[in-house]
Amino acid sequence: QVQLVESGGGLVQAGGSLRLSCAASGRTISTYPMGWFRQAPGKEREFVAAISRSGGRTDYATSVKGRFTISRDNAKNTVFLQMNSLKPEDTAVYYCNAVDYTNYRPLRDSWGQGTQVTVSS
Repeated sequence: QVQLVESGGGLVQAGGSLRLSCAASGRTISTYPMGWFRQAPGKEREFVAAISRSGGRTDYATSVKGRFTISRDNAKNTVFLQMNSLKPEDTAVYYCNAVDYTNYRPLRDSWGQGTQVTVSS
C-alpha cells in the first residue's frame, strides 16, 4: 500500500508562488499517472493537474492552465506542483493521488492529509 504525504503549502499573497511536493512511500509510483486535486471549504474535491508515468504528458484544469506546472521525479518517488500567479480562488487543501488519465478521477479512495494553501487578496 502506498502512502502519500503532501507538503509545501502555506499562506501567500495574491500573485505569489508556492511549490508543493508529494512524497510516496511503501510502493513506487512510477507505474502510475499521478495527479493533484484540491478541495476548497464547502466544495467538492476537484482535479487540478495530471502527469503521465514518464512525465512526457501533462494536463491541467482550465482554471490553473498557464499558472501551474506539474512534474515528477520517479527516482525520488515524488510529484511536484509549481504554482505561480496565485489567486484567492486557489485557496484549498491540495492532495495528490494516482489518477485515471481517461477521466481525471483518482484511482485510489484513500488520501493523504493534504497541504493547506491560502492565498490572501
